Parts: sequence; C-alpha cells; structure tokens
Amino acid sequence: MSLPEPSDDRLPVAAVDAARAVEADAPPDDAVAGGDAGPDLEPEPVLPEQVRQRVVGLAAGMLPGLPADELPVALRKVAKFAPNRRARLGGAAIATQLAGDPLFRQRITNRVLAEAGELGAAVIEGACPAAADPVEVAALAYLARPAGWRDLVEAAGAAVRAEADSAVVAELVREAEQRATRAEHDRAVAKVEADKLRDELARVREELGQLREESRVLARTLRETQARERRAAELLATEKGRANRAAADHDAELRRLRARLAEAESLAGAARHSAKEARSVDDARLWLLLETIGQAAVGLRRELALDPADRLPADFVADEFAEVPGAPDKARARAQDTDDPGRLDQLLALPRAHLVVDGYNVTKRGFAEMSLEQQRKRLITGLGGIAAQTGDEVTVVFDGAERVHGLPPAPRGVRVLFSRKGETADELIRRLVRAEPAGRAVVVVSSDREVADGVRRHGAYPLGADSLLRRLARS
Repeated sequence: MSLPEPSDDRLPVAAVDAARAVEADAPPDDAVAGGDAGPDLEPEPVLPEQVRQRVVGLAAGMLPGLPADELPVALRKVAKFAPNRRARLGGAAIATQLAGDPLFRQRITNRVLAEAGELGAAVIEGACPAAADPVEVAALAYLARPAGWRDLVEAAGAAVRAEADSAVVAELVREAEQRATRAEHDRAVAKVEADKLRDELARVREELGQLREESRVLARTLRETQARERRAAELLATEKGRANRAAADHDAELRRLRARLAEAESLAGAARHSAKEARSVDDARLWLLLETIGQAAVGLRRELALDPADRLPADFVADEFAEVPGAPDKARARAQDTDDPGRLDQLLALPRAHLVVDGYNVTKRGFAEMSLEQQRKRLITGLGGIAAQTGDEVTVVFDGAERVHGLPPAPRGVRVLFSRKGETADELIRRLVRAEPAGRAVVVVSSDREVADGVRRHGAYPLGADSLLRRLARS
C-alpha cells in the first residue's frame, strides 16, 4: 500500500519519509488477513484516559479521508457522523478497530504522521522533544508503534499522572492558602466579635443586676397583692353570705306579696261581681227614669208646640268632619257589650232617638265573607229599613281607608259618613255623640269596648254589634 502524496508543501520532508518507512516495514495485507501478528506479540497496553481520548480523536479526524473500500465495515457508519459526534459516539468502535486491525491502524497512522509533521518524525525516530505534549507523543507512538513505543506510552502516562498529581498538589496548596486566609480573617472577625461579646456581657450583667432588683421589688409587691387578695376574698365571702341571706329574705317577702296579691285579686273579682250587679240595678233604674222622662217630653212637646228643626246636630258634625272616600285605614279595637235586640228596640222607641252605627265593626262581625262594597251596601240597606220603621235618625260611620267614589244614594233617613284623613271612625262617632244635646237618646252600636266606654261617658247608650245584626236578621 503506497502513501499518498501530500497535497501541501507545508509538511516536512522528514515526516513524509518517516511515514513511508513505516509503510515499507508494514506486513502485507495477506499476512494481516492470515492472522500473523508479526514480531510484536505482547498484549495491548492499557492507555491512560487522556491518551486514549487523543488516539480516538486523531483516528476520528482521519476517517472521512479514507476511501470507502479501506474503511472497516464497523466504522463506515461512524465516518458519516458530524465531527463533534464522531469521537463521542463512535469512540469505542474506533478504539476496538485500532487495537485489533493493524492494517487500519497503519492507514490512520500514515495520515496522522503526515499531519503531525516534525513531531511525528521525532516520534518515529524515538526522540521526544522536551517541550512536546506527552499526551500527543503517547498517542502518536501508540499509532506509529516505533521501537520503544511502549516506553513512550508509559512515560506519557507517568507524565499525565505526574501532571495530575502536580495539579492536585497545587490545588491542595491553593486550598490550604485559602483556608489559612479565611482562618486569619475568621480570627480577626472572631476577635472583633469577642470584643463585642465582652461589651455585651458587661451590659447584660448590668441589666441582670437591674432585673434582679426589679424582681425583688415585684416579689415584694406580689406578696402584698396576694395578701390584699386574701383579705378581699374573705370580704367577698362575707358579702356573699349577706347577699344569700338577703336573697332568701327577698324570696320569702316575694312569696308573702304573691299570696297577698292573690288574695287582693280574689277580693277584686268579688268587687267586680258586686259592681256588675249594682250596675244592672242602676241600668234598670235609669231605664225607668228614661221612660218617665220620655213620656214627660212627649207632653212637653205638645205643650210647647215646637216645630221640627230643619237640621239635626249630627248634620253639623257631618258637614264639619266628613270627607269624600280615600283616606287610610286605622286600627280598630273590638269589645263586647249588651247584644239583646229587644234592648235596641226599646231604645229606638224613645222619642227622637238617634242610632249611630260603627259600620265596619258591624259588617265584619256579621258578613265578613263579602267584599267591602257588598258589606256597606247590605248594612246601609238594612238600616234604611229600620229608619223607615221607626222614623228615627240613623247615621252609619265608616273608616276613611275604604272610601270609594260614586256611592249609590243612601236610603231615606240614613246618613252615611266617612272619617276624614287622620281621623278614625271611632273618633267621628264620639264627635257625633258630643254634638247631641243633653237628654237626647243616642244609641251607639259597636263591639269596640273603647268606643262603648267613650260614648257612655257622654250619655249615649252603647250596644253590641250582635244586637243590630239580630235586629236586621229579624227584619
């Protein structure tokens, strides 16, 4: 196999001659293929890692330059890798091929020595320059394998190890110097901190003395406070005993008062019963008196020959206080009074009697299931019948909250009033009663106890709503 001519005049002649000499000394291809290893029968040496990487790198760099037929089958795919991936990914295959294929190794060596120039020639001659990199020398010696190449590899390994040891020693020395510097710095800092701590210790000792003094004062104060608390607890226990005794006395007094209250309520009930009986007697006497006065009034009217008045007292109240419908509803209380319709007939039989009716109080008690309009219509119609039968004056009062416009005309003898805004039907009824002259029979129909009591004080006769409802049902 012939060495290709160098394409560059920069390669030294000695390097080219050395490469040719190596090629001339190389065994023929058939010898290599037959398995003759030549005179070098020693096993492959163990290369230092840096030397092995350099050998693989040199061989990887030369792979693309070999013809395809000179490339081993195992490395043909590796030769197509990018330069930065060729040695990294195919390094194991390249190293195996270099160790087991002398022919491939020699082809690579020829090109590497041609690239190495004078350093390659020196390695072939066995003279290693002092300034040369021992890793590069070992890699070239491993590939070219001149006489004594194992010594060159071992020397390179020793140099690498020595360099590594030297680097380690230098690193250790540098670290030791850094530790010494840090120790000196730490010692200075520690000295400063020690001075600060001594000052702090002195201050703390001073504060400790003050705290001890304050603790003694607080302990003395605490003892005094505890003594006061014990005295206060004793006083509190005494006061609690007094309070318990006072509470017991209060409970006993409360029980006595409750017993007296029950007795008083019993006496009050008996008194109310007696008053009711007395009132019944007074009502009977008053009824007899009214009958007598009524007969006398009839005779007096004949004697005086008084003409009937065009307007009645209730008309003035109606003109002054009644308004059109539309004001809000007011609260209405409910009560009970005498509900005998016979009593109502007796009162309406008095001369010139005036019947005043609390409208909604009666309708909601008698026919609440109807609408308000139907309630008013039914009551007014019934009152028209009573007015026609008795000839008495009849006034019905409704709360203004339910006023409506366009009411049908009231029957003859019946006056329909609505309380004005801000006034209830109860107040309007009391005004009507107060407007009547003393001695006239005014009958107020309402189950509202407050209305009944109010009109009774002004001389009117209060009757319950049921008396009128029964009277209307009888009609």
